[in-house]
Formats: sequence, C-alpha cells, structure tokens
Amino acid sequence: MSMNRRAMLRQAGVGAAALLLNPLAATAQDKMFTLPKLPYDYDALEPSIDKLTMEIHHDKHHQAYVTNLNNALKAQPDLFKEPIETILRNIDKVDAKIKQAVINNGGGHANHTMFWEIMGPKGGGKPAGKLAEAITSTFTSLDKLQELVNTKGLGQFGSGWSWLIVGKDKKLDVISTANQDSPLLTGATPVLGVDVWEHAYYLKYKNLRGDYLKAWWNVVNWANVGERFDKAMKG
Repeated sequence: MSMNRRAMLRQAGVGAAALLLNPLAATAQDKMFTLPKLPYDYDALEPSIDKLTMEIHHDKHHQAYVTNLNNALKAQPDLFKEPIETILRNIDKVDAKIKQAVINNGGGHANHTMFWEIMGPKGGGKPAGKLAEAITSTFTSLDKLQELVNTKGLGQFGSGWSWLIVGKDKKLDVISTANQDSPLLTGATPVLGVDVWEHAYYLKYKNLRGDYLKAWWNVVNWANVGERFDKAMKG
C-alpha cells in the first residue's frame, strides 16, 4: 500500500472518530450558512448602482457577515438547523454570550439576502396586485411611500436601513433600523428594505445619500416585493 493511500485511510479514521465523539459538529458543518449567489451580474443594476460597489458589497461585506455568523453559532450549533429568519425572530433563545454577534451578523446576512432579491435589472415601475392596493390605502400613493422610505433613510444617523414592513397587525408601515438590526427582531416582516450603510453607495454617490435613495427605486423588483407581501399577509 502506498504512503498516500495509508495517509488517506488514517485521515478518514480520524474523521470518523470525530463524528462519533461529536455528531453535532458534522451536522453543524453541513448546515453552516453560505453566501447566496447574486441573482444577476455585478453590472446589471447600472447606472443606479455601479459594478464595483455591487462586487465589494456582495463578495466582501455580505461574505463577512456569513463568516462571522457561522463562527458565532459554533457556540450553539443546534441553531444551524434553523433558517436565519427563525433565529432572529426568536433571538431571546440565543445564548447571551453570542446574542449580539448573531443580531449583527445574522441580521447582516438576512438583510442582504433580501436586498439582492428585491432588486433587479428590469426593476422600477410600480407594484401591482394586493401590494399596490395596500400601498394606496395606507400611504395614499406610491410617491408618498417612496418619500417616506427616503426620509427614513436620510434621517437614519450613521449606518442602517429604511424598511417597508408588515407589522404584527398585518398593516404596512415604514421604519428605519440602526446597523444590521432586522425588523424580524421585533416580530415584523420586512418586504422591502434599502441599505443606507456608506458601503452601499459611497463609491458612486459619495456623501449624497439622497441621490442614491432616489436612484435606488429604479432597480426595485416589485414582483419580488409583492410575493413577500403576500406571504407575510398569509403568515
């Protein structure tokens, strides 16, 4: 038997022994969170959002949240079995020692995963169906909703998000949150959210957050937002 063959068998034996001693370790490894693939090319949202910003935002920032979330959850590996949305909705079940890390990085993962999906190269336009009806009845018009979201985004001191949510009462509302805090933490369901961290816009818009917010509506995937709204209303 060759030396390489013997080495491989020894390594397999070590792995099997580790599995027997700690079966949760293997389960956790299999269930670790991963960076979702961007559903379009990096340059697909230009000119509203530039290629380099999308590349850095997705590949570097979002990946960092995923990596840090996985590292934090190694202290409570049973949580790898749960979707990130469930973990955030039940944040008080997370061990106090890792709770803030999960809020920060789990929120970052959940927020960005949604962010990529509610944008698209054929975005913009107007919502349809029940979402359009709810927007009109709640805010009087799409223009008013956009104004409220932009105002919340501009008014968010430092880093954070501006959101359209479905509250526990099944009504639409516009809120903002700091850092990577998710509306899921308070029992609400986000259906649209715009990232106002500087890394989301600074390469193109510099300090002009308002210009970024206005341009962002050109890439909103209203079909995806509508699906999220319908699901939230049924849940």
